[in-house]
Amino acid sequence: MTGGQDARDEALASQYEAYPYPERDPRDEAKRLLIGSPSHLREIDYWVFGATRSRSLPLRVLIAGCGTGDAAIMLGTHLARAGRAGEIVALDRSEKALSIARARAEVRGLENIRFMQGSLSDPDQLGLGAFDYIDCCGVLHHLPDPDAALAGLVRVLAPGGGMGLMVYAPYGRTGVYMLQDALARLAPASEAPGERLDVARRVMRHLPATAWLRANGNFGDHLSGGDAGLYDLLLNPRDRAYDVPALFGLLDRAGLEATCLMEPARYDPALLLPDPRLRARVEGLDLRSRAALAEELAGNMATHVVYVVRRGEEAGRADPFAPDAVPVMREIPGSELVKQMTPDNRLRFAFGTLEVLLPLPGQARGLLPLIDGVRTVRELGEAMESRGVSAKRFAGLWREVFTTLERVNRVLLRAPE
Repeated sequence: MTGGQDARDEALASQYEAYPYPERDPRDEAKRLLIGSPSHLREIDYWVFGATRSRSLPLRVLIAGCGTGDAAIMLGTHLARAGRAGEIVALDRSEKALSIARARAEVRGLENIRFMQGSLSDPDQLGLGAFDYIDCCGVLHHLPDPDAALAGLVRVLAPGGGMGLMVYAPYGRTGVYMLQDALARLAPASEAPGERLDVARRVMRHLPATAWLRANGNFGDHLSGGDAGLYDLLLNPRDRAYDVPALFGLLDRAGLEATCLMEPARYDPALLLPDPRLRARVEGLDLRSRAALAEELAGNMATHVVYVVRRGEEAGRADPFAPDAVPVMREIPGSELVKQMTPDNRLRFAFGTLEVLLPLPGQARGLLPLIDGVRTVRELGEAMESRGVSAKRFAGLWREVFTTLERVNRVLLRAPE
């Protein structure tokens, strides 16, 4: 890891050899594919490349800190299913974690992933060449020098390429750092990982009802995720969090700019402030201030996921209202989204532990099931016209539906052939 090893970094290396994270069983690959952000292929096509990069172009990917392989397996599967050319280099310094990721890829028969043991300290010195897309998810906040690590990744980013990053956020991790401090006293990082884990389990069995972690609903996956989940949450020897201003500071120093905070609507404080006078004040804020305000108001953001490109290299985004644009559901079919709508035509959407209701026009119930990743906007309009929706009415309907559902990462645009 970048910046050289210190005692905490050595303890971190020992942690991931003893308890590779996240805990995964390769046999489960026969049952399901884990989906998430960043690095969903449709998100990369849209949020990084603006749905303007041809699907026929090979996609060269670096997973910088692949752990047990969630991002590599998801993206490798997406590319294989779509018949798209590409190579994924999955880099991690933990051989134990890589062995699990390799086994998962073998179960799926994936041949587009190359696993490599190595450090992120100088990725440009590994002789791997340049990458169109780089995933660095859940890594930077554990490193001795996140700025140097991110700068190293920028050096191996191809012109016009982009990254998907995830870092911890402070407010949604309320209670975590208090307990980390307590465990650092009871089980310092100098002790063997197994001994520290035993202490953490004992503390959790007797944790007072007043402990803030008990009131925080963000960590079910860690607390029920076996030894690796508990260790990563409470015993990680280096764990820093970035609020929105700090995140943008990190990006600014690396010469990067955000193309999307995920999901965009999550960072809109107007959704949380129905009072018209408050909304008027929100409108006067710039985008960064609005995002910071949303984080401060919601209080439950435990991570920030962001897609970024080099400053000045943002791709022009395809026009979602052009007749030949092809909308695509990011993952959930339109017919399923319709089932999630309330009788008064609002869509339930969860931002972690916070549920919001997004108003949609009633005719979205007929439109959403037609979005199949094949029909163009023109063809969607023709289908709706056969149901009595005029061309003029469809134009307004489509604008409202796409604008709303793009902001929650549910409807995107398909990349061109």
